[in-house]
Amino acid sequence: MASSETHYTLPLPTFEKPVKLLIVVAPYYRAIADQLIAGASKTAKDCGADFEIIEVPGALEVPTVVAMAERQSNFDGYVALGCIIRGETTHYDTVCNDSSRALSLLGLQGACIGNGILTVENMAQAQARANPDDQNKGGGAAAAALHLIALSRRWSSARKGIGFRPSEDSFRA
Repeated sequence: MASSETHYTLPLPTFEKPVKLLIVVAPYYRAIADQLIAGASKTAKDCGADFEIIEVPGALEVPTVVAMAERQSNFDGYVALGCIIRGETTHYDTVCNDSSRALSLLGLQGACIGNGILTVENMAQAQARANPDDQNKGGGAAAAALHLIALSRRWSSARKGIGFRPSEDSFRA
């Protein structure tokens, strides 16, 4: 059982400039979503990040909103939250796979995303994973986004000479 295992958690990064997160949540299971939001919000606050929360109809809409915000807004990173519980049809597989794949593709394009969309077999699994005092997957998703933002900022400031462009160090006297 996963809850009896111990895991190492990276310490939260620190930032010199403000961080702005967008938390996108599909509140289909409201009680689960509220716990995920509580965990993500606390982690963001613990790191000094500002955040906005947007609700969408379902898990399939989460990546769409992240993509829209990445193109049209000024967020540093994104936290994707929701819960998909296996039902009697293959719709579960479609929603799990497509939402996860879309978020991964956005991440590969440079968006800093923490994926906290739970994919579980039953409500008991969802409750254990969402609870901020238990597995805190909402907090973990926020931490993942914050770590990616820190890496992105670290690497974006390290400019190197490329092609005909000399490195920035060559301009210093």
